[in-house]
Amino acid sequence: MTLIKKTADAVGRWFAPLVLLGGVAGLLAPAQTALVAPHIPLLLGVIMFGMGLTMRPVDFAVVARHPRAVVLGVLAQYTVMPLLGWAIAHALGLPPLLVAGMVLVGSSPGGTASNVIVYLARGDVALSVAMTSVSTLLAPVLTPLLVLGLAGSTLPVPAGDLFVSILQIVLLPVAAGLLLRMAARRAVERALPALPLVSATGIVVVVAGVVGANADTVLSTGPLVALAVVLHNCLGLGLGYLVGAAVRLPESARRAASVEVGMQNSGLAAALATAHFAPLAALPGALFSVWHNLSGALVATYWARRAPQDAPTAPAEDTPRS
Repeated sequence: MTLIKKTADAVGRWFAPLVLLGGVAGLLAPAQTALVAPHIPLLLGVIMFGMGLTMRPVDFAVVARHPRAVVLGVLAQYTVMPLLGWAIAHALGLPPLLVAGMVLVGSSPGGTASNVIVYLARGDVALSVAMTSVSTLLAPVLTPLLVLGLAGSTLPVPAGDLFVSILQIVLLPVAAGLLLRMAARRAVERALPALPLVSATGIVVVVAGVVGANADTVLSTGPLVALAVVLHNCLGLGLGYLVGAAVRLPESARRAASVEVGMQNSGLAAALATAHFAPLAALPGALFSVWHNLSGALVATYWARRAPQDAPTAPAEDTPRS
């Protein structure tokens, strides 16, 4: 287990370059990596099951202790990012499938690596965990409705099918992981050090599969979509922080809100786009997976050197999940 933990720690430190390598692999071997595309929903289900294993009922107690911060953060995530995705896609003149892909990214819950980024950025980890958990539980209802409302005018949106898929890919695996940890706490906690390795490997494979299935499109329109993704993420990080500042949240909570709003579960967006639209619609999710881990690492590095003026509310024994 010590070797596995060291390997998982190394993968966590090098996660962004590994995701980038996954994208490069998709470009260099598109025929082979594209074979992964049909299995992306299963891979995401495994990742979300691992996320459920890291959860505890106490994670949701933060909602009761700090309801205003959690509600405002989740509300910002499900308004700022969907609207930004829609506006940027239209401003850049992207085709309907890519508009849907951008909206899907914006309408997805918090990213699976956001809690670690908040921890490294010396932000409020407990608030970050609560926001990720609540946004994930709301995703089966809010994500289909937002995609239908924002992208439904450009192409047919199977909102009912999206609802079912998110239940299968997100809610059921997360609930199963949470229940398993409650039923077999000691056994699960012994396995927790290996979970970042599973999550990171899954995301890298998902990115390789999506890029491989869209290799020609990445090479032709990739720079424009990449610009859209970078704008989406950077504006989300900035507006998330400003929302926290506007309602006078503590500095550590502002950092958590910034990361939670700016970092999305883009792997889920790619899986939903592949299953219900077309591989092209998954391209923003794949590129977002690469970029937001790079930008998250940069943000964490910047804030890690600047202590917040307030003390984080997370208990010292809290462990960030990946």
